[in-house]
Amino acid sequence: MENMVKKDFEFQLLKKFYNNKVVFVTGATGFKGSWLCILLKKLGAKVIGYSLPPERKNDLFVKANIKSVIDSNHFDDIYNYDQLDKVFKKFKPEIVFHLAAQALVRHSYKQPKQTYQTNVMGSINLLELVRKNEFVKSFIYVTSDKVYKNKEWIWGYRENDELGGHDPYSASKAVAEIVFNSYLQSFFYENQVQGLASVRAGNVIGGGDWATDRIIPDCIRSISNDSTIEVRSPYAVRPWQHVLEPLSGYLLLAKELYDNPNKFKGSWNFGPNTSSVRTVKELTEKVIDIFQKGRINFNKNTTNLHEANLLHLNCDKSNQFLNWYPKWDFNNTIDVTVEWYKKFIDNKESALDLTNNDINKYFKL
Repeated sequence: MENMVKKDFEFQLLKKFYNNKVVFVTGATGFKGSWLCILLKKLGAKVIGYSLPPERKNDLFVKANIKSVIDSNHFDDIYNYDQLDKVFKKFKPEIVFHLAAQALVRHSYKQPKQTYQTNVMGSINLLELVRKNEFVKSFIYVTSDKVYKNKEWIWGYRENDELGGHDPYSASKAVAEIVFNSYLQSFFYENQVQGLASVRAGNVIGGGDWATDRIIPDCIRSISNDSTIEVRSPYAVRPWQHVLEPLSGYLLLAKELYDNPNKFKGSWNFGPNTSSVRTVKELTEKVIDIFQKGRINFNKNTTNLHEANLLHLNCDKSNQFLNWYPKWDFNNTIDVTVEWYKKFIDNKESALDLTNNDINKYFKL
């Protein structure tokens, strides 16, 4: 059942705040970044995108023609400090959402140096620019639910739990959190005009994700090609949530940081309800059930690469202090996601229209 606490009032509140605000988004060509850019434009913001070029011709950034939707776009690496600095000084963003990352666990085993370079040093570049430019009033620093030292326990991790990481991706994000906290304590603790927060979300899904080695895109590709869905870890438990869930939390938190920097500084979890913490097997079977076709082969992970089996987040802090709650349960999340892909594959609607339609559903516009 959907959470009925927030309806279109929430959207109008955000629109009043973001209208004509200059917002800088790193990782704009990524799945999550593309959704954020579309949502920010719907809120009336002036959006500046900064990211590497799209990896695939069917990425949401390409299919929704986001380059023409946002106000300005820049293709470059966040590791390139001088170029970042030029864009910052030109546009003077009031709000920054830092989403750029090497975000795949298995890829981090193949490219550990690149993973640390992007996720740690690239993030330091953003922190430096915010430190040096007080025109930035609100900074959302996106990491991951995998920053916590995974103890395979049944309880959700809280923001003050121990950080750690077995694989290079998780470790790089944990390091990025330590760096963030160091900057926060060293340079922003007494700062009355700049609000900074790190945010940690669950396993995000939604229409338009075509990345390799992610379960929903793998399912869609296999079903479309009439091939078997290969599942490595069917009983791994993850906190599945629609992409709009954490994005709504990020947007709300950025507003609160802007209005009251010291009260909302720190780290925040944005995960689903415990009922949406399900196995990979359950997720895959639900996708097949909606499509009414597809087959699964449950393979044992033979790569010897470590992957967490049980992981979910405690969001009491966001619930209590931001009045943020997830709206869509597991079934609704999968229904909306799969419907996006079905309509896109059948050429019934454009990627941009499908995405805007889901935003309308989510905010009950």
